[in-house]
Amino acid sequence: MSLFLFLTVVQAIVAFALVVVVLMQRSEGGGLGIGGGGSPGGLMSARGAADFLTRTTKWLAVLFVGLSIALAAVAIGATSGRSIDDSLDRTVVPASQPVEGVGAAPAEQAPADDGALSGVAE
Repeated sequence: MSLFLFLTVVQAIVAFALVVVVLMQRSEGGGLGIGGGGSPGGLMSARGAADFLTRTTKWLAVLFVGLSIALAAVAIGATSGRSIDDSLDRTVVPASQPVEGVGAAPAEQAPADDGALSGVAE
């Protein structure tokens, strides 16, 4: 179970990083991106940063899918030893036997119809 918990925490971190990297990318609408400007002679040009973010997004997505498959495999391995719960009562009552509380009420409990409807003029 500790492996499952560890992989779940790692996947949450990867998912957060994936969201951040996707939001940092420059989109057609401008996004939250790197922004225009900056010196092209700097450590990373705008083009280099965009390539880096694209590659980072790809590898984070691959890691996320891989972790999802690993988590599914660990979950199946952890639960495969259990038996099916058959504790439910599945007895079937034949249609010829009335079941109490189901269907029409007995005649002595039915409300009497005295012919007068409240609020309706004749």
